[in-house]
Amino acid sequence: MKVAVMQPYLFPYIGYFQLVNAVDYFVFADDVNYIKRGFINRNKILLNNQEQYFTVPCHKPSQNRLINEIKIADDMKGYPENILLTIRQAYKKAPFFTEVFPIIESLFHSGIDSIATLAARSVESVAKYLEIEVDLKFSSVSFSHTKGQERSARLINITKESGSDHYINPIGGNILYDKEHFKSHGITLEFLSPQIRPYTQFTDDFVPNLSIIDVLMFNSPEQTKILLEQYKLV
Repeated sequence: MKVAVMQPYLFPYIGYFQLVNAVDYFVFADDVNYIKRGFINRNKILLNNQEQYFTVPCHKPSQNRLINEIKIADDMKGYPENILLTIRQAYKKAPFFTEVFPIIESLFHSGIDSIATLAARSVESVAKYLEIEVDLKFSSVSFSHTKGQERSARLINITKESGSDHYINPIGGNILYDKEHFKSHGITLEFLSPQIRPYTQFTDDFVPNLSIIDVLMFNSPEQTKILLEQYKLV
């Protein structure tokens, strides 16, 4: 059994989904501080062969507030139709637009008022489409009693309480977490390093690290699942 913990991101890039696909339990860390100009309420798509952000407007987003305290500014004029219009214009000629766009449209029309929930649901909806078998949890719900613990200690305790002794972290965490420290608590720590391989977009000039939306628009679920396996554990 393997466990991962990450902030909920809005239709995140394929490396995030490689992590989701690599574990049995994936915990959305929604009770940690919000990250401004990150990927909690925005992501990048391919528009006119260039990367373009789409952003969900939020009420008073602040790094001094928890992610699950941030509400969507759903009274903002044009939301969510402007986002959907941009995505439609960007991908209406993509080979899997007909299959993928309804998933995106349904999410943005769901009436969800929390950015944490919206972002998590975006991950859940893609995982369902790709038939990824993973148990998705919120840290604020399933592990609220661990809040306030030192960062490594919390991850170790969440892993143990999930019935696992194997924790996987994105590769960037290798400067934060020590394998020997985790091992001393009975936990195997590994880092996932994405090996992003180009796929066919509209032109031969591949634009990497876009939202999973881009991957799904150009690849079948079967092709996408092959891309999800392109990583190394170190």
